[in-house]
Amino acid sequence: MEYSPPPLFKQGPSALARLIFFVVVSLVLLVSDARFKTLEVVRAVLDAGLYPLQRVALLPRDLVLGAAQFAVSNNTLRRDNQTLAAKNLQLSLQANQVATLTAENAHLRALLNLSRNVATQSIPADVQYGMRDPFTQKVVIGGGSRQGVQNGSPVVSEDGMIGQVTRVFPMQSEVTLLTDKDQAVPVEIVRTGLRSVVYGTATGDTLELRFVPISADVVAGDELVTSGLDGVYPEGLPVAKVVRVDKQADTAFARVVCAPVAAVRGARDVLVLHYKSDVPPRPEVPEAASAAKDAKGKKAGKGAEKTAEKPAGAAAKSAEPNAEEKKAAGRSDKADRAAKADGKAADKQAEPAKADANGHGAATARAASGAQR
Repeated sequence: MEYSPPPLFKQGPSALARLIFFVVVSLVLLVSDARFKTLEVVRAVLDAGLYPLQRVALLPRDLVLGAAQFAVSNNTLRRDNQTLAAKNLQLSLQANQVATLTAENAHLRALLNLSRNVATQSIPADVQYGMRDPFTQKVVIGGGSRQGVQNGSPVVSEDGMIGQVTRVFPMQSEVTLLTDKDQAVPVEIVRTGLRSVVYGTATGDTLELRFVPISADVVAGDELVTSGLDGVYPEGLPVAKVVRVDKQADTAFARVVCAPVAAVRGARDVLVLHYKSDVPPRPEVPEAASAAKDAKGKKAGKGAEKTAEKPAGAAAKSAEPNAEEKKAAGRSDKADRAAKADGKAADKQAEPAKADANGHGAATARAASGAQR
């Protein structure tokens, strides 16, 4: 007896056939959608239809998140406000310091380039303060003997020379500026090579180039650099520029007024140079040569004394006749006076004789007259 299900439970095609059918349809749809985008419209329609259902499903989550955010938003906003205010203040300060930092950056770059160009050992230092005495041109830098600063070392900025170390302390040093009236630097003119010495002035803002002949070729605008002849300053450091040249006929030297090329009073960062001159020391003079020089000097001194004595003797000889004439005149005066005195004395002595002779004559006359009577 054949078993068959009732009509109500009739299943149709077998399960295997249906599986194969749906697998084939899925593969066809995948290939067609991947190659020809056939299901884009269907996908868009389904997405638009299902969006309200998605929003409704996500509504509980959005309500919970909104309530939590509303609860903590006040504290968060205050904290964020404080953070932004501090950040704004910091940015404002940085913006205000941009100009200063830019100038300082350029200043340090120039100083670094100068340090690279200078072949001598250099020590960086900063200018701390100026001296209280208004009549001295001095400043104090932040570097002393512990940093290797030595007395007499030249001090430069990125523009050129500003002074020389004149006093050294353990942590600080005193620098005398170029414009000080007691400061002197040997220099030469770049254009002509003329060497001279530049001095500070009492005003403290200019320099003076001294001992320049009137015939020297010096004009306004000439640049002055260190000559390096003294062994203290390196050769070629910029020092000053000629501002005015005054030449007068009644003086042998011209008055040359200069201005320093570096900001002597405005420098903030400087370099202290340790310059060692390559010029060898002077050779020692042998004792024989020195004795010969001394003998020559003594002979020259004796010759000068003899030369001086000759004019003195000639002058004395020329003066002797005058003295003899004066003596002869004095003697003649004395002789005249003595003769006059002798004449007077003889007259006095002759008066009694004359009186006796007169009396004797009168008696003789009287006797003759009595005899005649």
